[in-house]
This record gives sequence, structure tokens and C-alpha cells, in this order.
Amino acid sequence: MFVDNVKIYVKAGDGGDGAVSFRREKYVAAGGPDGGDGGNGGSIIFRVDTGTNTLLAFRYKRKFIAERGENGKACKMWGKGGEDLVILVPPGTLLRDADSGKIIHDMANGEDFVACKGGRGGWGNRHFATPTRQIPRFAKKGTAGEERNIQLELKMIADVGLVGFPNVGKSSILSRVSAAKPKIADYHFTTLSPNLGVVSVSEGKGFVMADIPGLIEGAADGLGLGHEFLRHVDRCRLLLHVVDISASEGRSPIEDIEKIDFELEKYSKSLSSRPQIVVANKADITDRDDDYVKEFEAFVRESGRELMYVSAATGEGLRELVNKVSERLAEMPDTTVYEPEIGEVDNMLAKSVGTTDTTVRVEDGVYYVEGEWLLNLLGQVNFDDYESLDFFQRALIKNGVIDKLRESGISDGDTVNIYDFEFDFVF
Repeated sequence: MFVDNVKIYVKAGDGGDGAVSFRREKYVAAGGPDGGDGGNGGSIIFRVDTGTNTLLAFRYKRKFIAERGENGKACKMWGKGGEDLVILVPPGTLLRDADSGKIIHDMANGEDFVACKGGRGGWGNRHFATPTRQIPRFAKKGTAGEERNIQLELKMIADVGLVGFPNVGKSSILSRVSAAKPKIADYHFTTLSPNLGVVSVSEGKGFVMADIPGLIEGAADGLGLGHEFLRHVDRCRLLLHVVDISASEGRSPIEDIEKIDFELEKYSKSLSSRPQIVVANKADITDRDDDYVKEFEAFVRESGRELMYVSAATGEGLRELVNKVSERLAEMPDTTVYEPEIGEVDNMLAKSVGTTDTTVRVEDGVYYVEGEWLLNLLGQVNFDDYESLDFFQRALIKNGVIDKLRESGISDGDTVNIYDFEFDFVF
């Protein structure tokens, strides 16, 4: 089973809550607050696993939640931080925002990527002691960890892609020039998933070749297997366009090239303009003096592509093909790495930690104040404690909530509702 496109849900761990505690020892008078801080929540980290080439591990497990930070304790003891959750993905996996479809990060560079940051641990009550507030009976709750839905899309990392109609010999060529062992049989769609092989050129040098399942007319619209796997040639720097020069199945090699070119262009303009070498397979059973072969050669020359004759059955021309491909790759830029389309994860998450975006709306004379940060703030306040309530009021002033209410036309005595916590506004 080959799986290359999966939607998953990830959530970083929430921060632990700060503790409300006071030092009490037999011979220590007025020991004061000693509540410890909560631990930070674990983050969601994506890491490349070079030993895999499919997203099959995500077929049944789609929900990933990192560990929560422990709550603070007495005697100024911190809560334990939550463990980071590391998610292994194959090389070349794209992380997309499942809602917008935009690219978050490309795992092609092989480096770890923090997709969601863990919540911060809340402060214990010892942080809130002042000369005038010596017995703070409140502490901060931990902030929520970031969360989002992510689309995992695998685009295999290969230098060279073999494209062409089914049964033209792509798998056979790959098996002859590399150690790959793709399934080979004399019927269409023998290959049901992309196969990768490392082709050795000389000691310490080589390149990666991908055998893409056979394309057919209409592949870009979803017919056959081509549409499902066209994404895997997106990164290829060079395409080997394989045709059956013997026309053993009654098709014209020229028409085969034209149809595949059309499908590549329909799928991606960039892909259709990728450098190509036309590989005429089954040359061992072809008379090159035939008129249709000469016509084919003229067509390839006019298209500006290079033509090479090979035989996967006998090995004819394969070493020359490998050397030519190696020479062409040495002149080309590195493999494509996709740039993020929505910036840093911290800025793009709607629920990112630390944001103070606030909205005010009026319904039936009630002023409703909403904002993600307010949910965290409400969890940090003990409304039965005067000093904690004073802290809440100062936070509203500092973050511009009071100014926004005044801009909205609030009057003395009007009702303010912040996530079901209501109070009368007083100038």
C-alpha cells in the first residue's frame, strides 16, 4: 500500500498551572508565598526518517498530542516540562495548512521543524508578591499549546524521473541501472507506486532515479494512475521520457510523446518545461532504417531534445545513458525546495501563544469582548480575590480592551461580557 497524501491533527502540550502555596514552618513566621511555576508543554516536531518513502504510518493514526506540562508545586518547585512529540516523515514531505492549502514547511532539507510550540507554564503566586500585596492568593494558569490540521504531501526527492506510457520499459530500465527491484510484467500498470533507485556513476558519485507509474491520456484530469503520482516528478531536475521505439503495441512513439507532454503541461507549466532526454527503448528489436523511425528522430530534433537508444532487455546503451544523465545533472541547479507560503508558524496560527488581538461587538446593549488571549487570562484570575481581580483589570487596560470599548461607544453602567463573565462598565 502506497500512501502519499494524509491529513492529520497535531496539538502541542498545554503549559502547567502555577501553584498557590505559602511557606509554613514551625519557627518561620510569615513565610510568604512559595508557589512554584508550571512546566512548559511539549512541542510538535517533524523529523525526516531516511528509511521510509511512504506515509503509510499515518493511515490509521491521525491525531498527535504532545505531553502537557506538570503543575507547579509548593516550596518553589517547578512542574516537569512536557516531552516533545517527534513525528517521523519521509524525505521530501511537504507540510501544508489543511484549511488554506498553503505550504508551511518543506522537509526536503532534512532539518527538524517545530510545527506547534508547547504552551508556557504559568507563574506561581510567589511572582505576584509586592510590598503592598504580601499574600497573593492567585497564580497564572499555563497557556494553551498551539494546534492545527496539517496536510502531509509526499513529493519524492529524486534527481531523475522516468515518465512515459505504461509498459514502455521504465521499470526495466531502473532495474538494470540500479539495485532497485520493481515488479516487472508484460501488462499495463504493473507498477502501482513510484520506485526509487540509486544509480552509481563512479566511486562516490551517483544520482537518484524515480520510476513514475505509467501516464495515459487524461492523467492530469485523474485518469489512470498518473494524476495520483505526477507530484513525485515535481522535484526531478531531469526527465527521461521513455518510449517504445519498436511500436510493439501499435502506438506511434511521436503520438506518445505529444500526449505525455500535454499531460505534463496541463498538470504544471514548470514541470513541462523541465529538461528532457528522450529514451527510445526496445532498440534491439527495431530497424532504425524504417521510415517511422527517421520521422521520429526528426521530431525529437525539432523539439530540441536529445535522443538516446537503449534496450533494457540486452543492456544496450544503458551505460551511455547513465553517463549522459550524470553530465547533464552536473550542469543543473539543486533539487527544488519549496518556500513557506504563510510565514513563520508563530504568526500564522490563529491560536498562537501571546497574541492580544481583540474584537468588540454589541448585541442588545451588551458589549461582547472576544480574543484568544482573554481565554488564557480568565483562567489565571481568581474572581473571589480582590488583588487577583485588580490584576485582571490592569491587564485589560494594558492590552487596550478599555480603549476599544470606549471607541465602540460604551457608557457608564453598560454591561460587558467576556466569555460569560459579565460586569458593569464604570468610568
